Amino acid sequence: MAISAYTFFVFYFILAVPLALAFIGGAIIAAVVGVLCESIIYKQMRKRKLTSLAYLIASLGIYIILQNAISLYFGDDAKIINNSEVVVGHQIFGAYITTIQVVTICFSLALFIGVNIFLCFSDTGKSIRAVSSNSALCNIYGISSNRIILIAFAIGSALAGVAGILSAMDTNMTPTFGFNLLLYGVVAMIIGGIGSTRGLLAGSLLVATAQHLAAFYLDTKWMDAVTYIILILFLIWKPLGFSGNRLKKVEV
Repeated sequence: MAISAYTFFVFYFILAVPLALAFIGGAIIAAVVGVLCESIIYKQMRKRKLTSLAYLIASLGIYIILQNAISLYFGDDAKIINNSEVVVGHQIFGAYITTIQVVTICFSLALFIGVNIFLCFSDTGKSIRAVSSNSALCNIYGISSNRIILIAFAIGSALAGVAGILSAMDTNMTPTFGFNLLLYGVVAMIIGGIGSTRGLLAGSLLVATAQHLAAFYLDTKWMDAVTYIILILFLIWKPLGFSGNRLKKVEV
């Protein structure tokens, strides 16, 4: 998320690339970084059949390295990529929403629908779902799990890149700003339930609604606290999330 936002900053403000091309370039660079992480690190870890804890530690290590690389080149100060005039925004049901927030909502809905159509109806999308269920069985049936995982990393990283750029346009960006977005996404995924797109949508809406109600009635400092309180409650009383489904796995 951070890499795509800073790439957009370089393309648009330093190299004077058109807005649309800078946006696409940021998402592409994010996809490239994701593919490199998969090819150089995660693929080698899968060959050694390491535990999930090892993946978590490796991911944190990659995050720290990339964050420090951004800090080293761009500094730790906040960068603003939306330099348009500050306006009140559009009033909807008594609340005010800015133009970039409207664009973000439209982009998110379009990408959400597009990804679901891709996963459900395309051959590659079906292969991604199959590999996520049982990669060994897919290899037996002639589906290259390594190739499919690489494609999934590219798509997921590009989507994260789009989210990073839109978020930076809405507020500002620092080398660490993507981490909170990532945590919110993980919380929404756990609440929604693994493997359920409808549950993911419900989880996202619940987290967003709870955060903004906390900011309105309490203080913005309580937004993160309320998010993790909801997560803890779900882990205790509904650990499988809204969907209530366990991942299915067939052994050969």
